[in-house]
Amino acid sequence: MTEPWDAAAPGVLALPSGRLVRGRALRAPLPAGPLPRFGLYLLGRPPRPVTWESRWVRWPDFRPPREPAAAADALRTAWQRAAGERVEVACRGGTGRTGTALACLAVLDGLPADEAVAHVRRHYRPRAVETPGQRRFVERFAGDPDADGRRGAGAPSSHRR
Repeated sequence: MTEPWDAAAPGVLALPSGRLVRGRALRAPLPAGPLPRFGLYLLGRPPRPVTWESRWVRWPDFRPPREPAAAADALRTAWQRAAGERVEVACRGGTGRTGTALACLAVLDGLPADEAVAHVRRHYRPRAVETPGQRRFVERFAGDPDADGRRGAGAPSSHRR
């Protein structure tokens, strides 16, 4: 287990379970302080290399991800790792794609989709989850069984309300 994010630091979102995840814009300078242990980068093309472990999800701006199953797998990984590591989620602007991913992490953490979007908007950025397509992605993420037949794109039933 690593030292967690400072809950008061810019961009850090507390999920209902207490997990802390940092959202940020890749176009802005790297924030001061500790580095992530794992980064999930949501971009139309591969991100610049980083010195920590990372994963790229092909996700065009203002849209849902190109490969929803791969995105769901990456989001489950980020959520699991956030239980004991510093995880950041980022896209170029840090609002639409990042907010959508953070809302999906909140769903994995047990919030219904509409509450997850509201939670992210209240505690991360008011304009997070920018488009109707991104909101639909969160709703589908919350409602469709994944390949394992579980609800919430991988959320164990004990984490669902």
